[in-house]
Amino acid sequence: MDASRIAVKLDNLKMDPWEALDLLAQWGVGGVHIPAKGEFAPEEFSKPAREELVKHCEKLGLDITAIMLWGGQVDLCEEDDWEKNVQWGESLLELAADLECGIWGAHVGIMPWEPSGEHWDNMARAMERFAVKGDEVDACVAIETGPEPPFVLKNMIEAVESERIRVNYDPANLILWPGILAKRDGTEYDREQALADFMPSAGPSVIGEYIVHTHAKDGIVHEDGTHQEVPLGEGWVDWDVYTSSLAEAGYEGYFAIERESGSDPVGDVQRAIEFLRAL
Repeated sequence: MDASRIAVKLDNLKMDPWEALDLLAQWGVGGVHIPAKGEFAPEEFSKPAREELVKHCEKLGLDITAIMLWGGQVDLCEEDDWEKNVQWGESLLELAADLECGIWGAHVGIMPWEPSGEHWDNMARAMERFAVKGDEVDACVAIETGPEPPFVLKNMIEAVESERIRVNYDPANLILWPGILAKRDGTEYDREQALADFMPSAGPSVIGEYIVHTHAKDGIVHEDGTHQEVPLGEGWVDWDVYTSSLAEAGYEGYFAIERESGSDPVGDVQRAIEFLRAL
């Protein structure tokens, strides 16, 4: 893989973000994936500061590939804080537009597999709001894969019918989340069924046309159902299948390295870059 298609999620280096940007430029990768928190959180990040970050990245030869915020703390299927969370999401779309990447990647909740009911309707209403805001500022929300199989995301995107609702494809999450859900629900984890349902490596064959950003991450689930993120190439992602299925779907964007655990963040990211370059 050409290094120009490789990006790194900035906070995964666990160092001063400005020093991390310099390091990424030294490594010769093409992009940086910005976490929208800390000094980059919308409420802390002024318009002039946003402009300065864009200029700084341009000077270093780095594209801002996407911003990232929201994980398990927000579920737009739920009524609690729904309006507050939607308004916060709208501010993140504005941030993505200001940083000239136009992509906000996010876990937005756990969608029901069937396209009906209160939880489904709540999520659809949120996506419709984001579609309107996305049209206004020229940005999209890229729903991150994981809590549901690819076909569920496809159903939601096609129900909303907006180019502002897209996918950030993370193959490892589609390995890790079935273990998380099994533990939450008190059920036995079934590896074969989970891989068949969630399609971590081949899922782009289902939703490839909607993928605008990807994570390069790997993971496993142990026999007792506990999940573990591992370095690239040491998990269950079939990288030949994953990259081929993305290519067949027409994806030409970035592979953003996300390494959230481990005791050697800089070393793990460096090794991940070399792993991707060798593909």
